[in-house]
Amino acid sequence: SFAYFTIKDRLPQILTRVIDTLHRHKNEFFEEHGEKGVEAEKRAISFLSKLRNELQTDKPVTPLEDELPDAALWNQYLEYQRNLSNGNGEPSWFQSPWLYVECYMYRRIHAALAQNPPIDNFDVFKEGKTQNFFESQEAVIALCTYIQELLKNIEDLDEKKLQEELFKLLQVSLWGNKCDLSFSAGEVSSQKCSPLQSLENLLPYILVNDMEKLWSLLVSTKKRNTEKNNVRIDIILDNAGFELVSDLVLADFLLSSKLADEVHFHGKSIPWYVSDTTKHDFNWTIKKLQAANHMWMSRCGINWEGNLKKGVWVYHDHMFWTLPHDFSSMAEVAPDLYADLQKSNLLLFKGDLNYRKLTGDKKWEYSVPFHQALNKFHPAPLCSLRTLKSDTQVGLKPGQGEQIEAADADWMVSGKYGVVQFDVAV
Repeated sequence: SFAYFTIKDRLPQILTRVIDTLHRHKNEFFEEHGEKGVEAEKRAISFLSKLRNELQTDKPVTPLEDELPDAALWNQYLEYQRNLSNGNGEPSWFQSPWLYVECYMYRRIHAALAQNPPIDNFDVFKEGKTQNFFESQEAVIALCTYIQELLKNIEDLDEKKLQEELFKLLQVSLWGNKCDLSFSAGEVSSQKCSPLQSLENLLPYILVNDMEKLWSLLVSTKKRNTEKNNVRIDIILDNAGFELVSDLVLADFLLSSKLADEVHFHGKSIPWYVSDTTKHDFNWTIKKLQAANHMWMSRCGINWEGNLKKGVWVYHDHMFWTLPHDFSSMAEVAPDLYADLQKSNLLLFKGDLNYRKLTGDKKWEYSVPFHQALNKFHPAPLCSLRTLKSDTQVGLKPGQGEQIEAADADWMVSGKYGVVQFDVAV
């Protein structure tokens, strides 16, 4: 299975890159922290080398030994996995659900640094995320220019034109999800050309296209909500770099077109899945845009900083997003987060990992309804914007998946296909 290939090849590659990154920063740690920095780097590398060995030799998954706030939840989850195995031995790297051991690896990478001050705040994935941003400059410029030109006369756009623009920016945000560093095991995967030019050609690759439903929801919500009630849209972020810029552009449009009064972003509280957005990445991206010597890039950065200051954009990071649980257990494990999401008029879930957690990462029949696969996770109307990079997919028309498979064996894992998949809360 694709899971097997991921655990066998991709995860060890990612760990090797992390170890290499720490090696390369040895001098920097020494300059900043003296011998303490070098000692911490050695300890972290030894911890990670041991982890890589455990993974490659299919050792049992061990409880977390750190004192971080989420350790108890992780260890309870391990207990739950042990009970699932019905006494068939300990959960191990190759004998456990893929979603669980993959999340577990990233949590252990975090522990390797968190337990080794003074380098405990070092983000081992930061370089890759930074590189993705700079290598996608042309696409970022094209997108910032497009949104700034659009905003000049947004007041004058009629409903049909607004709908057209929303669909365009939803697609840019969808395909922005191709730039995923955990998928390429950390190899650079930047967006080189303007994403706006290829939308027409990519349309046939959207397997479920619920953009019309999104539009109806937004228009009816806007009409229903009077002055007193703000229309709130939440974006559950995925990758930093180009994808994040495409999400911010979409958020800018939602606000400027008055389809939303406030946008809430949800990122990761620790470095995660190589390129996932943390608070630092979020703020860094806006600062970099502000400082750019390109008029429209810097205008975007200034406006977006302003949105955060005014409180019409809000950034959150909740520990739940970096737990191994799928979203059907959110109401129980993180009732505060679930209650917060219930205040939203629309949740936009970006990317593949969020999709796997929405659907429990199961091997569903392709035609199982999305609503059913969500397994009672319905805090608010929600939509997944996801390019397919793992072998779980639901909500297709009968025969649709089989038909694509006959022509393209790798269709579920190549990032070539996408979905804009909507579910209304009940």
